[in-house]
Amino acid sequence: MDYRVIKENDVFFLTDEKGNIPKSHPYGLGLYTKDTRFLSEFSLRINGEEPVLLSSDAAENYMATILLTNPPIEKEGQTVLWRESVQIERKRFIYNGVLYETIKLNNYFPKPIAFEMSVSFDVDFADMFIVRGFQTGKVGNRTGQTIDGNTLTFHYIGADNIHRATVITWDRPAVSVDDRGEVVFSFSLRHGEEQAVTFMIQPQIGGQTAQKIMIDKDDALRRLKASYHEWHQKITKVTTDYKPLQRLIDRGIADLRVLLTDLGYGPFPVAGLPWFGVPFGRDSLIAALQMLPFYPQVAKGTLITMAQYQGKKLDPWRDEQPGKIMHELRFGELANTNQIPFTPYYGTIDATPLFLVLLTEYVKWTGDYHMVRQLKSHIEAALQWIDKYGDRDGDGFVEYHQESSKGIANQGWKDSRDSIVHRNGEYAKPPIALVEVQGYVYQAKIGLADIFEKLGEPDRASLLRRQAAELKEKFDEAFWMEEVQFYAIALDGKKQQVGTITSNPGHVLFAGMLDTQRQNAVIQMLLSPNMFSGYGIRTMAEGEAGYNPMSYHNGSVWPHDNSIILLGLSKLGKSKEALTIMEGLIEAASHFEYDRLPELFCGYSRSFGKPIPYPVACSPQAWAAGTPLVFIQAMLGLFPNGLRKEIHLSPTLLDSMNVLKVENMAIGNGRLSLTVSREGKEIKVDIHENTTGYDVIV
Repeated sequence: MDYRVIKENDVFFLTDEKGNIPKSHPYGLGLYTKDTRFLSEFSLRINGEEPVLLSSDAAENYMATILLTNPPIEKEGQTVLWRESVQIERKRFIYNGVLYETIKLNNYFPKPIAFEMSVSFDVDFADMFIVRGFQTGKVGNRTGQTIDGNTLTFHYIGADNIHRATVITWDRPAVSVDDRGEVVFSFSLRHGEEQAVTFMIQPQIGGQTAQKIMIDKDDALRRLKASYHEWHQKITKVTTDYKPLQRLIDRGIADLRVLLTDLGYGPFPVAGLPWFGVPFGRDSLIAALQMLPFYPQVAKGTLITMAQYQGKKLDPWRDEQPGKIMHELRFGELANTNQIPFTPYYGTIDATPLFLVLLTEYVKWTGDYHMVRQLKSHIEAALQWIDKYGDRDGDGFVEYHQESSKGIANQGWKDSRDSIVHRNGEYAKPPIALVEVQGYVYQAKIGLADIFEKLGEPDRASLLRRQAAELKEKFDEAFWMEEVQFYAIALDGKKQQVGTITSNPGHVLFAGMLDTQRQNAVIQMLLSPNMFSGYGIRTMAEGEAGYNPMSYHNGSVWPHDNSIILLGLSKLGKSKEALTIMEGLIEAASHFEYDRLPELFCGYSRSFGKPIPYPVACSPQAWAAGTPLVFIQAMLGLFPNGLRKEIHLSPTLLDSMNVLKVENMAIGNGRLSLTVSREGKEIKVDIHENTTGYDVIV
């Protein structure tokens, strides 16, 4: 990862490893909020020279520390500053919409030294889609800069008539301030002396006014750290003697915390950094599902947020229909002026059933029927969308077809243009019915039937069960490929099977939709050498016409894809197969920066010696960060049922583990704490605390 990124709520800061934003950098570095870049240059120099990097660490996600030193600096043939005389520490974090950066300089030269430090700023206020090269369009204009003492402000009026500004303040007298963006400071340091300057950089949108007195840096950092301490107090704590897994769990929890955002309806995970730090229907819902054993409140915030943006009308420009859950929400200038359809955009076939799946799983974990009542109209709208707009031809399957001219062609989680491909190499033509989506619909209707029955609506429950049974029967007839003993990834517009062997049918294991013989056949295929790379299940089988281990969706390994399969395997009691997948992913993670599972990696086999990174994978990515959390649920074999007040537990351990301790897990009305340990060949379970109101069934 040759960039550094930190985030808090909906502000993120992306720089190179030195902490700089060089002018016109090709990767789109900058300070962003609401899909707008509020810093496009941020460069530090000592006597006009760029410092040398010593170390660069952003492992904590919410703050970063970068160490630099000066190169040798000469003037007219004379040495002005010996190399490595000055240690330069850049420490940065974001709190309450403000970026704080403290630059601390320490003299390690044996005598007093004097030098100038200059920092150059610029702001282009570019829309995220323009920065990434995906879009051009009508935009606004810069309207100049203002200088007021130790404050420099850049101004912009957008094509959406919204005033945007970047306010930069510093706490040390400057030698000079140029309205083009250069601020110069003079330093005189005795041997061993340390001095610093702190910048506070605040993006402003619309009617916001600059805080006359911004929160003091130390107070802001204290509050930020306190919020993280509070987070760790609330979530489930996991302790294991297997250090690679412990590191992966700790990293996943830290990454998910930094990816949480609140638009006013409760915390939910954005998709990932740097480019997907916004609400995504599918990504946010799956990440919230992964987090249920650790912090169910995220599922609640995600559900309410998605409900607020649920489709209300027919709008082909946004691929919107009533009841549909959004794909992606953007906030920038192009979205505000309707030049792109992401306000929000609804081109996703799976977010709507996944919304219902998350709701049913949330109720199983929490017993929170108030949420069902609160979201009743949204539930009904989603069900109506599934039956009416999701299945326009009435064949019983939910299908997609792009309507928006600037929308997405393939609208499942494998949304690249080449991801739905026949075994002869021809791309499938829409409308397309994806295999996993039918499983989500089945799971949603069965889960809701149980809830409606509990709430005294037996007729509604009966109808949903009947619809689910009909779907199951039609599904097996239409998707099963007898000759390969596996399910097709999709049906194309002519109702022909798209027979390429992929990971998608593995998602249906979690739905509980398959009979024993066929679920075993699916599992056997997923763990076959063509599908399992040794580091994880590939998205497409080696040997298929579309297979490419370097591709985005056609042979790569996606951790979240594996995590949904793991939930299904665990639910079915297939612990041996689940452990094999987990061991592969844990080994893979050890080869990536910060022991982190990335969004995806290439699908090459173990014979290459180590997993091969995918060049532009997001890191951190929410549903990749949530995958290690699924490991814990899968090893515990833990599936609560709030309808029956039961917790089903079927624990196992990786071969390298002897102890797995889980504390403070929120279920029902209380908490569950337990330890799973290996004693000889036996797995022992000790329940330390159970205030959930549920019975534990081992």
